[in-house]
Amino acid sequence: MTDQTQALPRWNLDVFFPGLASPEFENEFAAVVEAIAELEAVYDKHGVGAGNQAVGQPSPAAFEEVIDGTNQLLERFETLQSYLFGLIATDAADDAAQAKWSELQKPQLRLELIGRRLAGWIGELDVDQLIEASNKAAEHAYFLTRAAEEARHLMQPELEELAASLRLTGSEAWSKLHQDVTSRLSVHLDLPDGDRELPMSAVRNLAYDPDPKTRRIAYEAELETWQAWRVALAASMNSIKGEVNVLADRRSWGTALGLALFNNHIDRATLDAMMAAVRESFPDFRRYLRAKAGMLGEERLAWYDMFAPMGEAGPAWAFEDGRAFILEQFGGFSERLRGLAERAFDERWIDAEPRPGKRDGGFCMRVKADQSRIMVNYNASYDGMSTVAHELGHAYHNLNLAPRTMLQTYTPMTLAETASTFCQTVVQKAALKQLPETAQLSVLEAALQDQCQLMVDIASRLAFEEEVFDRRRERELSADELCEIMLDAQRATYGDGLDPERLHPFMWAVKPHYYRAENPFYNFPYTFGQLFGLGLFAQYQADPGNFTQHYDDLLSSTGLAPAAELAGRFGIDLHDIGFWRASLDVIREDIDRLVALA
Repeated sequence: MTDQTQALPRWNLDVFFPGLASPEFENEFAAVVEAIAELEAVYDKHGVGAGNQAVGQPSPAAFEEVIDGTNQLLERFETLQSYLFGLIATDAADDAAQAKWSELQKPQLRLELIGRRLAGWIGELDVDQLIEASNKAAEHAYFLTRAAEEARHLMQPELEELAASLRLTGSEAWSKLHQDVTSRLSVHLDLPDGDRELPMSAVRNLAYDPDPKTRRIAYEAELETWQAWRVALAASMNSIKGEVNVLADRRSWGTALGLALFNNHIDRATLDAMMAAVRESFPDFRRYLRAKAGMLGEERLAWYDMFAPMGEAGPAWAFEDGRAFILEQFGGFSERLRGLAERAFDERWIDAEPRPGKRDGGFCMRVKADQSRIMVNYNASYDGMSTVAHELGHAYHNLNLAPRTMLQTYTPMTLAETASTFCQTVVQKAALKQLPETAQLSVLEAALQDQCQLMVDIASRLAFEEEVFDRRRERELSADELCEIMLDAQRATYGDGLDPERLHPFMWAVKPHYYRAENPFYNFPYTFGQLFGLGLFAQYQADPGNFTQHYDDLLSSTGLAPAAELAGRFGIDLHDIGFWRASLDVIREDIDRLVALA
């Protein structure tokens, strides 16, 4: 196997701009700001967002000038924004990047207001007539219908401008505080091999350590650190949730969940069917957790043991070994998928090294055209390799979206997890087939760790967020109240699968998902994506020859149709609880297998 001490890669952003101080970056920053003004002038010329019915139906040429200019500007802005975010996500102490990120907020505000103007304008038009008159409009038909719906929820233009302006010093500032605080946290640990000072991301990675004492020490030190920062983080949470509530009311969404369903291109019946099936599965996941506790010699599993490695270690999954395994398995699906992964590894799209100032977790972002960047905090384990495969799935999705315009590529989170889930399943199934039986338990258990998070833990996060939004309508919540709501949600979902006295009351502080005002309920879409991806994988296994082309078409179309319509192409009814149960049955089979091995 590859040497475990080999340095982990850092991503290369220099292909986009040589540096913040480079003429290339400075010129493009200024040019994008100028392009925003030019597009605003085009909008003024055609009465976009004028709020005046007398403007009338635009000519096809006028509409196409508006749409083409919007798409071009959005594409340039995405590259600028992703480049800056890439710098601060991996180094919160980069003051120059932080300053430029702050400077970008005003142009971003203007761009957001452009989007509001466009939606308001479309809401005044006869969309069907426009689609019939213009090929460009026909190509953007789904965007137009959604924009017309969004227009019905907009406040008056001056109020939308005020709300967007205040957000910079409101929810955006509170979100940035959370990111800056959590990415800079340093934790003192008194470990068996000596005292160490580690960034929070590295401390949380110790949950995967084979030594039970190390896991417990890391958990206790983590909780102590969150406790020290609870007041600031609770203030962030309260401010963001309060703002979302106010705007959801003023825009007539009813609740933040109503906005989240619209943003994720699904209806309440779909969410209810899926979550009903998930709740039915809780006893199975509790069987898994009790079996794991037994294998660890415990009566009840503590939170800090949920990610403990099980079975014989098998491969150590050094980064280079993970790369080789991923490429081999992706190639078994399609050469196109393998080729994308090879580009990502060879062109340094991946930042894998945990280090001070780097944010926790992982993500994939598109930067330009078909190029993405992937951030993970890699640990040499099956889970580390699997996470890279997951994020490469997002990059493959971006590859398939690349030929589309920016207004055609907006993909809801529900569908954004499709390719990532699929790729993660590909490597899991291959690992279970190829590894010796004595090592299969570790892979199976690691996969069930992920499934438990995506079903049980996500359900706890959904329950937590619903309760917080509801209570926040009346008043602010203290850090202690947030902890108690979190513990109640964990007890209700994990049940007797975990020791009720050794849970994680500060998960509300850990997860950045709670601190995104523009995307409330950043939780249930992960469950949707996992179960939808498992359903698609079952179809792939049944008919691999015909699946690949249809699959790529699906990924290319995630911004062109609602989730129900895209699922229907594969014979899937999202309102049918039977579909969700069938996907969960795949997980139940793994649980049965693990319990038998235990």
